[in-house]
Amino acid sequence: MVADKLIYSGRLWKFGDNISTDHILPSRFMTEVEPHELAANCMAGCDPKFAAQVRFGDIFAAGENLGYGSSREQAPQALKYAGIRVVIAKSFARIFYRNCFNIGIPALICPQLVEETSEGDRVEVDLEKGVITNHALGRNYEFTKPPEFMLEYIQLGGLIPYLENQMGK
Repeated sequence: MVADKLIYSGRLWKFGDNISTDHILPSRFMTEVEPHELAANCMAGCDPKFAAQVRFGDIFAAGENLGYGSSREQAPQALKYAGIRVVIAKSFARIFYRNCFNIGIPALICPQLVEETSEGDRVEVDLEKGVITNHALGRNYEFTKPPEFMLEYIQLGGLIPYLENQMGK
């Protein structure tokens, strides 16, 4: 059971449809393993200024088919290490969606928010209530809450810490 509130607040970054894992972290950076290197090259495939401007606590939004392409885990890791706390999209590629949770980033489907918000809006995500508030517009958007065990993934930092916790380590 989830003990602490899972509420995230930050500035919204907004991208369009069909953002692939190569847009998020181009393959030429796949040899990097250090978190700061992944962060420094995050979104280099479509917005070279992103990595220098993103801040810890920011929230990432995109249109349809976010994360299609190769199933490498480094793409969501680059977002996480760059400071992104939540990823919201109209729809996700299945493996990217699961990789987000596996590394401890909530991935939420909320098409109306993506359509109605603007980059730079301040938003607050309440994972337990299933509500995103856009403070710039004064609007709330509902999303389907992740299952309880996936919320535990988020609280513990991802799948591996979750499994270690389940095994009593």
